Amino acid sequence: MVRLHVNIDHVATLRQARRGLEPDPVAWALAAEAAGADGITCHLRKDRRHIQDADVVQLRARIGTLLNLESSLDPEMVAIAEASGAEAFCLVPENRKEVTTEGGLDVLGERARLSDAIPRLVAVGGAVSLFIDPEPEQIRASADSGATFIELHTGSYANASGEQRAAELRRLSEGASLALELGLRVNAGHGLNYENVGPCAKLPGIEELNIGHSIVSRATFGGVAEAIATMRALIAGA
Repeated sequence: MVRLHVNIDHVATLRQARRGLEPDPVAWALAAEAAGADGITCHLRKDRRHIQDADVVQLRARIGTLLNLESSLDPEMVAIAEASGAEAFCLVPENRKEVTTEGGLDVLGERARLSDAIPRLVAVGGAVSLFIDPEPEQIRASADSGATFIELHTGSYANASGEQRAAELRRLSEGASLALELGLRVNAGHGLNYENVGPCAKLPGIEELNIGHSIVSRATFGGVAEAIATMRALIAGA
């Protein structure tokens, strides 16, 4: 079955609104694991707007599943990722003015920094993924980069409707198929929710979906266990 990795960034966003201690994203991650999450994802941003350095340390010390750490290619952030003990790394673009990650990594334009970062993260035992749009040239460049995975950016699909959504889903499907042909493994995420997750769970060769905001939002009404169980059921049903 497709794995569900739960992104806990927005639990930390709520905590940082008051710069306090609650809600604790690490405790929330443990509750997500208990409810069936296959892994925990977090993004330590350079501006520290949600996840903090101490959160990464505590997550690695306390969770029992795989920790997937999202990181920009900023040298400071790559060095932190390298020392984090995480088992997986997803390299993402990062813009200080964005609300959330907007678009995929430009693998073609970032070849120099990727050629430094990827071997370092592989050397510490990490599976490296590149967060990219489903564009053939970016997929081919990813296959040449030394990364094991790509994570297809599903934001355009999630934000579309009607015929445009169908077109975006075809792009994702074609991108996943090309990646598999080139020897890459395929994950996906961004903007996925309880209404649109099913088709993405059926993408060719998809191994893992990274979902955060919609699960955290639902949990404010029905609790973590219900939110995780319902999402897992939708993925399994697909």
